[in-house]
Amino acid sequence: MALHAVLAPLLAYPYLTFFLLPLILFTIRLLYRISPLHTLAHVPGPVSVRISSLWLTYHAWIGDEASTVHALHEKYGPNVRTGPNSVDVSDGAALAAIYSEKGGFGKAAFYANFDIDGHKSIFSETDPMQRAPRAKAVAVLFSTSSLRQGQDIIYQVVDRFVERLASGGHGNQKGRPLNILNLTRGLAVDAVSSYLLGKSYGALDEKAAIEEKRAVKKELTNDHDHDHEMSASGMVNCFVAVGRFWYLPTTIFKILESFDAWWNAEDEVSQSLSLVDDFVANVVKEAETAIRVSNDNEKGSNLDDPGHPTTSYPARMLQSGLTASEVRAQCKDLIFAGTDSTGMNLGTILFHLARNPECYAKLRQEILTTNPSFDDLQSLPYLRGVVKEGLRLSLANPSRLPRIVPSQGWTFKGTHFPPGTEISCTPYSLHLNPAVFSDPLAFRPERWSNPSEEMNRDAIPFGLGPRQCIARNLATVELFCAVERVVKADVLKGAKTLADKIEILEWFNSKVVGERIDLVW
Repeated sequence: MALHAVLAPLLAYPYLTFFLLPLILFTIRLLYRISPLHTLAHVPGPVSVRISSLWLTYHAWIGDEASTVHALHEKYGPNVRTGPNSVDVSDGAALAAIYSEKGGFGKAAFYANFDIDGHKSIFSETDPMQRAPRAKAVAVLFSTSSLRQGQDIIYQVVDRFVERLASGGHGNQKGRPLNILNLTRGLAVDAVSSYLLGKSYGALDEKAAIEEKRAVKKELTNDHDHDHEMSASGMVNCFVAVGRFWYLPTTIFKILESFDAWWNAEDEVSQSLSLVDDFVANVVKEAETAIRVSNDNEKGSNLDDPGHPTTSYPARMLQSGLTASEVRAQCKDLIFAGTDSTGMNLGTILFHLARNPECYAKLRQEILTTNPSFDDLQSLPYLRGVVKEGLRLSLANPSRLPRIVPSQGWTFKGTHFPPGTEISCTPYSLHLNPAVFSDPLAFRPERWSNPSEEMNRDAIPFGLGPRQCIARNLATVELFCAVERVVKADVLKGAKTLADKIEILEWFNSKVVGERIDLVW
């Protein structure tokens, strides 16, 4: 009877109903979300979070998502609502169930927003069955034995990086600040391309090429020329910016991405994207040619040699059945991820070594005393502590890692999460948890000399489980090799930082404010 009393006026005025019905439904939905009847009503969180997912989208956009979620945990506890249907857990005991046990929970649908040129990447593919062939095709390249075989390629890039760092540091007579982030990114892109793609991008040699051209033309240099930004930076920064709004539904995301690309179009970015596209197209074309020649000669591929042209990253992808267009997309994703994360991680480590001369001196003594080989690097206790502490504080990927609770639901320490709940753990909260890492903002490599079980569990710079970063072994090798060679050459002697800390925007891939990590000698 009461329902009839409500519906009668609406039926009598259909035009009014057309405008009022959506408002009524919206109000009912809103009231349900904040009511005790909601399936996540038992999980604490502010009203603004329960009402709309726009709260999380807004904080992701402005770049304080991770620290804001961290503040919610400090107020409400280890389980907090981050949206009408999303929850973040700051207890590392939840990591295994969410990310690794039995393959972990499935990825949220909006990971598709990281597709490249219309293709799924190893990272963005949400279906494990579709991802498996791509990952399997190239997994051998990241094995310990393959990396050992390719150490000369990696060291060649590292030594060039040390030369560039030395010339920009001690060789900088005017004491001008040097943006080491630009150099660490250069090392990362050259190492990834040389080792996996079979051809160096040449970022660390771009400055020399520019100076040579200017010398031929007898052009004068200016005070900014010593800090030339590598040409791939525009592409990397463009991809990083996608993390501002990656939580949006894919259709809305694509519209906003297109508008943003048009509104913020810059010649430097367009040129960078074009240069990377051309480089990737060439290495894929060369891989196609190598495969064709190998097949014509009926000699097959040397599957044990990662440097062989038919066993490079793009060649393996092509031989697994992927189209050339899709392989180009995979290679672009590889260049972006390898450049951004490793560049940020190494830049952070060097920053903290410059700020903590006592740590630098202790590390240098260990390296000079042991004179480690490639195989010994990761067994040096203090060097291992420096790298692990740098990875913890770098927060190259600080924000949530969302997964979807499966059909049977999930109960964690007495709290039940219904099927379909978007559940996550935030590296920012885990890495800066004072209950696990005392004085969490301090750079203390010695804390890793005898790490607790919780420390090893909660430090997840490369993610966790079968969906963690596929190139983590390569990235780790780059860090150990680079730090050892930098310290051995004593390049950071006399280096000082210009800032107390590295300011970041907490997008999915963090963005360094100003895109600079400056040192001065």
